[in-house]
Amino acid sequence: MAGGAAPAPGALLCVLLWVAAAAGGGPGGSPAPGAFGRVYRGAVNISAERVYAFAYSNESGQVDAVRVYVNSSSENLQYPVLFVVRQQKGVLSWQVPLIFRGLYQRTYNYQEVSRTLCPSEPTPETGPSDQIIFVDVSSMAPFNIAYELLVTRLENFQLETNKAFNFTASPSQPQYFLYKFPQDVDSVIIKVVSDAVYPCSVVSVQDIVCPVYDLDHNVEFNGVYQSMTKQAAITVQRKDFPGEQFFVVFVIKPEDYACGGSVPSSIHGNVNRTWNLQRMKNLQVTIVPSIKKSVYVQAMFFSFLSFLSFYLGSVVVAFVHYISTDMKLTVPFGSVSIAGSGIMTSSHPITASTPEGSSYGAIDESGSSGGHQLSSPERGPPAGSDTDSSVEEESDFDTMPEIESDKNVIRTKVFLYLSDLSRKDRRIVSKKYKIYFWNIITIAVFYALPVIQLVITYQTVVNVTGNQDICYYNFLCAHPLGVLSAFNNILSNVGHMLLGFLFLLIVLRRDILHRRAMEMKDVYTLDYGIPKHFGLFYAMGIALMMEGVLSACYHVCPNYSNFQFDTSFMYMIAGLCMLKLYQTRHPDINASAYSAYASFAVVICLAVLGVVFGKNDMWFWVIFSMIHVLASLALSTQIYYMGRFKIGKCSDLGIFRRAAMVLYTDCIQQCSRPMYMDRMVLLIVGNLVNWSFAIFGLVYRPRDFASYILGIFICNLLLYLAFYIIMKLRSSEKLLPIPLFCIVATAVVWAAALYFFFQTLSSWEETPAESREKNRPCILLGFFDDHDIWHFLSAAALFFSFLVLLTLDDDLDAVRRDKIPVF
Repeated sequence: MAGGAAPAPGALLCVLLWVAAAAGGGPGGSPAPGAFGRVYRGAVNISAERVYAFAYSNESGQVDAVRVYVNSSSENLQYPVLFVVRQQKGVLSWQVPLIFRGLYQRTYNYQEVSRTLCPSEPTPETGPSDQIIFVDVSSMAPFNIAYELLVTRLENFQLETNKAFNFTASPSQPQYFLYKFPQDVDSVIIKVVSDAVYPCSVVSVQDIVCPVYDLDHNVEFNGVYQSMTKQAAITVQRKDFPGEQFFVVFVIKPEDYACGGSVPSSIHGNVNRTWNLQRMKNLQVTIVPSIKKSVYVQAMFFSFLSFLSFYLGSVVVAFVHYISTDMKLTVPFGSVSIAGSGIMTSSHPITASTPEGSSYGAIDESGSSGGHQLSSPERGPPAGSDTDSSVEEESDFDTMPEIESDKNVIRTKVFLYLSDLSRKDRRIVSKKYKIYFWNIITIAVFYALPVIQLVITYQTVVNVTGNQDICYYNFLCAHPLGVLSAFNNILSNVGHMLLGFLFLLIVLRRDILHRRAMEMKDVYTLDYGIPKHFGLFYAMGIALMMEGVLSACYHVCPNYSNFQFDTSFMYMIAGLCMLKLYQTRHPDINASAYSAYASFAVVICLAVLGVVFGKNDMWFWVIFSMIHVLASLALSTQIYYMGRFKIGKCSDLGIFRRAAMVLYTDCIQQCSRPMYMDRMVLLIVGNLVNWSFAIFGLVYRPRDFASYILGIFICNLLLYLAFYIIMKLRSSEKLLPIPLFCIVATAVVWAAALYFFFQTLSSWEETPAESREKNRPCILLGFFDDHDIWHFLSAAALFFSFLVLLTLDDDLDAVRRDKIPVF
């Protein structure tokens, strides 16, 4: 009709519906006009079905969602009522009773079902559009089955930023809502909370694609999802959704085992069950903007500048110390101490030569006139030269007079001095300790490469599948960057790497200055103070750096399977510190690098076995406790007798008879005083601590076995360090300002670090949903959480701890070794 007005689309639609109804809108299957908000009741059977047609119009830019509610009192699984909803671009169907399957094929049946239909948003070009929905109700039952039908339009389908929205969901009545990114927001955090732990639920973020997967058996097919008890949080970035909008889907699971709950013990077999009213859950969802890119930049600057300040502080301390010592020069060869390095020159007439070619540990005051006398041919190469002679490396011969060469005579004296335990050739001992450094580099390379490959695979799986239950993040403070889901947890480990490298530089400087003094035949370097061996210090610095690397790898995807990545080098750090502390006054009898690293490997193997078997298997705890106690006793015996205790042949059972006789004679019959009282006190306290750990583990069986072993190492290290400092002060030795400052700083920083460590933000010992109950928001710069601060502080605490070991005996640099007691 030229020039005439076109009929309204809504009028045409009404006419079509009226004609269809007039033609036979009854049981025959012709569509009957439906009204939103009205309850329709009826009955269907094999020869009678019902079809309803619901028409509506939506405005341009407006998203209208329709929700269909159905109910049937029938529990007959053989003849369910079938509901089919036909839309313009899709079909949705389900049956009533709706069947959900749980663990071990248990079935749960629901008579009430409500589903939200996939909305269609008109494009701005088309303007307002009319939509029509057909709802078909049918059944193959030979008898009538009653049903109820209610179709409504949702008024609060689109979520708003920073505005909480409350709703209710159940397994058969899932919910989902639409969210559109505001113009100035590139990333948001979806926060979901509930007052009740159960029923277990799933929160999913899906793209605007129909159909929407909103049932328990298909919610994992699309998008990003995570299970939930009382709290959940998902970070969503605009770049991941080209349409700049997404659906937030909420599904209630029919069982709670996935969230840590248990299936009711009264449920057995395949009996029909209706749990509809018992599985309702009240939820609240709030979508808030995440941090901006500028916060990432601020956080990175903060992290690097905080630890680069340690570099500046070290340079300042070294410069001030150099100036202060330079001002003390009175004669060309006067006493000089360079930055606490122990390098001193002297004009005192103290000879560096020793009788009968003995090495640098022995002191001779027999009247040599020169303070820097050259070594005699019998003494071999000069003390400052290093050689690669395999004969010298393998030699274990103490070049002493015959009567003093017996180690049993020397090491079992009641009062030992450092000169008694520093008799081996310096070059041989130094090369022995350098093996620690080269071995740990080899271990680090072979350990780290597969770890990096594995965690990259983990992160890829998370990104591809969308399953956020794989990794145990603090989701309320997990800031993604690139492919990484929690960049803040990785960035916070930069302190370990930077401070580990700084410690290596400090040790390298001391090593270089020490070598120069050795080349100058400085008598104070040769015969005074603690013998300087830097191999263990280098190994400690590498271990600190690798702890940062592996901790960062662990936090790429923290979970039950890779927790040992975060603790392996912590065991090594604690062990190396104890070895270094023992080596300080026992340079000739410390453990070899091979046996030490083999011991660490055994510990790591036990940690892995404990994680796997330590939860419920009593036999594992019995065996581990026995190993722990026996190892403590064996190590105590070696320490007490300075490594000179030998059992001999396996067939020699007289050792046990003699041990029993000694115990009876010394402890029961006359109770004599131990020969080495100080060592005995330390070992008694140490064994009590270790036995207490063994009993605690046997009784309580802690689930976090890796942390349990780490606690054993740390307690033994702290006990030995406290004993060392007490004995040092008791021996009238003093603490210089630098080691005293490091001790105080270590104590303060460790106390602060442990406070944040015990602020548990997640736990892979529990289910992912239970772990998320512990999640907390960021507390520093809106970027770092409590665990990140633990990373910062623990790196600083370990650095100060290493400095304590490095500088603790600087006051002995001018003390003769035959005056330095061994303890």
